[in-house]
Amino acid sequence: MSPTHRDDAFLAQLQLHKTILYKVANAYCRRREDRGDLIQEILIELWRAWPRFDRGAAFAGWMQRIAINVAISFFRGESRRIRDALPIEDFGMDLAAADRVLDVEGDDLRALHQLIARLDEVNRALILLYLEGYSQEEMASLVGLSATNVATRINRIKQKLQRDYAAAEESP
Repeated sequence: MSPTHRDDAFLAQLQLHKTILYKVANAYCRRREDRGDLIQEILIELWRAWPRFDRGAAFAGWMQRIAINVAISFFRGESRRIRDALPIEDFGMDLAAADRVLDVEGDDLRALHQLIARLDEVNRALILLYLEGYSQEEMASLVGLSATNVATRINRIKQKLQRDYAAAEESP
C-alpha cells in the first residue's frame, strides 16, 4: 500500500468513527482544552499503530481500545507530552463537534456524564464501553480484566451511579 493510499485509508476510517474520539474525550475531560489534548494524543497513537492494524479487524473496536488506553494513560501521567504537535484540524477533527455532542444531550444525560466523570479511569472506560453496547468479553479484552471482574464492576458502577443520581435529585 503506497504511503498516500495508506494515509487516505487512515483518514477515511477516522472520519467514519471520529465520534468515538469525542465520546472518550468528553468522558475523560471536563475542559475543552483538555479534550483537545486528549484527542491529539489518541490520534498520535492511532497513527503510530496504523501500520500494524489488521485490516480484517473492525476499525471501530481497534480505535476504541486505543482511545480508552490512551485516555487512561493520559490521566495517570504516563503519556509523553507532544513536542511538535500537529493541529487537530489536520485530522478532520472538530472540537466544536465534541462540544455539540454534549450540547444535544438532555439534562438527565448531562447529569449522567457528570457522574461518570467522577469515576476512576478504568471504571469510566468500562461504563463507556457498556453504554456503547460492548459485551463483557469485549470489555475485558479492551481493558485487560477478566470477564467476571468486568461483570462485577459494571454491576457496582451501575448501583453507584443510581445512588449518586438519586442523591443529586434529592439535594436542592
